[in-house]
Amino acid sequence: MVNNNDVELVVAIKNMVYERIDTSVDIDNDELLEVIENCIIEKSRSMMISVDRRQRLGAAVFNAMRRLDILSDILEDDSVTEIMINGTENIFIERNGHIEKLDKMFESEQKLSDIAQKIAALSNKIVNASVPIVDTRLSDGSRVSIVLPPIALNGPVITIRKFFEIPLTIEKLIEIGSITEEAADFLEKAVKAKYNLFISGATGSGKTTFLNVLSNFIPKDERVITIEDSAELQLKNVDNLVRLEARNANVEGKNAVSIRDLIRASLRMRPDRIIVGEVRGEETLDMIQAMSTGHDGSLSTGHGNSPSDMMARLETMVLMGMDMPVSAVRQQISAAIDIIVHLGRLRDKTRRVLKIVEIKGLSKGEIAYNTLYEFKETGEKDGRVEGGLVKVSAGLINLEKMQRAGY
Repeated sequence: MVNNNDVELVVAIKNMVYERIDTSVDIDNDELLEVIENCIIEKSRSMMISVDRRQRLGAAVFNAMRRLDILSDILEDDSVTEIMINGTENIFIERNGHIEKLDKMFESEQKLSDIAQKIAALSNKIVNASVPIVDTRLSDGSRVSIVLPPIALNGPVITIRKFFEIPLTIEKLIEIGSITEEAADFLEKAVKAKYNLFISGATGSGKTTFLNVLSNFIPKDERVITIEDSAELQLKNVDNLVRLEARNANVEGKNAVSIRDLIRASLRMRPDRIIVGEVRGEETLDMIQAMSTGHDGSLSTGHGNSPSDMMARLETMVLMGMDMPVSAVRQQISAAIDIIVHLGRLRDKTRRVLKIVEIKGLSKGEIAYNTLYEFKETGEKDGRVEGGLVKVSAGLINLEKMQRAGY
């Protein structure tokens, strides 16, 4: 990977390459690499360039011309979980839960904008000054958020949440201490027994990852429909799977397909379960109604700081879609959602399951909870918080689904 000192040299070599190829004719990668190598050799006659540096420069020029420039090397680093690009000169990564700044930069704001547009095009989406905000994904499934000027004041902003080909398993989460074996066993039974589960947590707490893990418990013979803004879910165990993805409006402001549209369409597809990647607005009402009208075993996620905060946010989001009494909203929510799994990041940056809560129903007009498991800290060792989920109640109150499933 080249550093900031090589940026001007990469640009100079790239310009030499463009002078030597016919851009009106397709050139394959091998031919392009040969031209790049010849240009680097010519450049080395006027300045000292080591063999290692030649290889780095060659890769950088190729990435800039055919791939995603310096992003390509960062994406190939398996230790990187998140990439944050704040304009041309400020590139940050998350590695092992910690954020660090890279000594890298893009050659120009126009180059970074071109990369943003190339990424958006991978999912047939458009991002430009007229449509400056887009959520999309890379070809490997990594989640991407793009914001361009004039909305982004310091240049294009690209945030990438890396996608890993080999998804996490519940066994791995137990091994790294994110959840206890007892709590994991309970959630496996809850998914198989078709309880409606909702996963809450702050940004970066691992909600989508955990949703993926829970989805592996869904029986193989069920028909599952997933609905997402940008497709991220990796359901490996289900054969009868329908994946739906929302679509932004075109440049004329037409032909948008919302999460709400997709939930309504999914109800006509004979689903056994519906999985909504994340609810953020008025589609919450449709999801709640789907959960409470015969689609048991459905799963979804949302942003919340605690189970009770998540339920309050769901109330607000339902009211965005329909004007109805708060008491009726709470009745619907408490009837639809059976269990909330709340995730969080501790001060040591590790992601843990912090609470598993059963929705008991309404009590004096308020949603009532039965906390099943709660994270208890026992100390700290070598900078890592120690502790785990502790059972804090006698167990589930609503046992009907468990009994029907034979547990």
